[in-house]
Amino acid sequence: MNGTVNEILGFMEENEVKFVRLSFCDLFGFHKNISVMSNELRSAFENGVSFNAHAINGFCDITRSDLFLFPDPATLAVLPWRPGPGRVARFFCDVKNPDGSAFPRDSRALLKRVAERSEKMGYFCKIGAECEFYLFVSDENGEPTSATLDKGGYLDITPPLDKGGDIRREICLTIEEMGMNPEASHHEQGPGQNEIDFKFSDALSCADNFQDFKSAVKAIAARNGLFASFSPKPVPNAPGNGMHVNVSVFKNKENIFKNAGEGRSEAADSFIAGVLDRVSEMTLFLNPVANSYERLGKFEAPGHISWSRQNRSQLIRIPAAEGEKARMELRSPDPSMNPYLSFALIISAGLDGMENNAKLSPAADESCRPETLRLLPDSLDKAIASAENSSFVKKVLGEETLSKYLSVKKAEAADFAAAESKEAFFKERYFGVI
Repeated sequence: MNGTVNEILGFMEENEVKFVRLSFCDLFGFHKNISVMSNELRSAFENGVSFNAHAINGFCDITRSDLFLFPDPATLAVLPWRPGPGRVARFFCDVKNPDGSAFPRDSRALLKRVAERSEKMGYFCKIGAECEFYLFVSDENGEPTSATLDKGGYLDITPPLDKGGDIRREICLTIEEMGMNPEASHHEQGPGQNEIDFKFSDALSCADNFQDFKSAVKAIAARNGLFASFSPKPVPNAPGNGMHVNVSVFKNKENIFKNAGEGRSEAADSFIAGVLDRVSEMTLFLNPVANSYERLGKFEAPGHISWSRQNRSQLIRIPAAEGEKARMELRSPDPSMNPYLSFALIISAGLDGMENNAKLSPAADESCRPETLRLLPDSLDKAIASAENSSFVKKVLGEETLSKYLSVKKAEAADFAAAESKEAFFKERYFGVI
């Protein structure tokens, strides 16, 4: 909803909204919020709402712990799973310092700046997400078990193979009420694994939608006695959860990815080449947890740095699509990522490629030998090292933000290395959290 403060307050009263969630995320993408009463919303717009930033991972030390949330009026949504009386609405927020300046580790603000850079260059980037998740049965206390909802496989439709059809339907209807446009949903390859895709939009809206999508999926699963896991590899020896990122770039309202990879769109080829050039350096942000590296290089998840027109095992593929749906699909990311940081890095890499007229390498066709291709980082340690040595990542994120991110991830990698059981570490650290 785009409106003035008075219009928004009128909407709240007309729709009996009593509670307002002011949402943001920490540096690592975990969704956070403060709930205020609707009669406090005007003050929130004017003065912000303070919170203890020291308690937010990757934000501030205790000596400078006051930050403020300012709701973005364009992001109003009513949460369908919290009906009246006392309905609940949600705004995404800008995070600011006490003096009103932008907080440098507000990743949503970072993505805004990258989008502005793109528009100054004359390009408008759109992103669409394809997100996978597993559904597990909960026990009598509502705690997740290791039992998946079903034993179905790719595109199965009939119980007992696919028991998630009604859940996917409920999720699609819910996110549609919130302003998202679900395009497709289906059972994925793993037992109890599902995928829902929503229509592409500008990068900031897509990142916001991804955060809302994860919240909606978890809320609806819990309402049905289930637990939804977005962990990259929640089931050993089964396909992992991917978060495929589809990117289209428009110039003068024309999609430059039309005929990408066929020698007719040099700008699109350079965008893809830019992403391929920098993907190792940004893998830490696309695949940010130790469990991420159990997924890469297995089943259809990529392990090499390559591209192809339709081969789903490659890192980047150019799907068979035309018009506004022509795009590149980056297949390495997973749902544990912070979407704001990830999208900012992907777009920045592509823009750098266009500015430098980067040349696209030959496609990895059927005759291509994998040993001739560069490898993606295959562990959290290697991804950390690649990011730490990257002037590109430092330029996009800023030295202070990168340093804070690396310090937390190095501690996580050390904990993982010290763990007696890798599987137990994954379950305790990620399964019930991501």
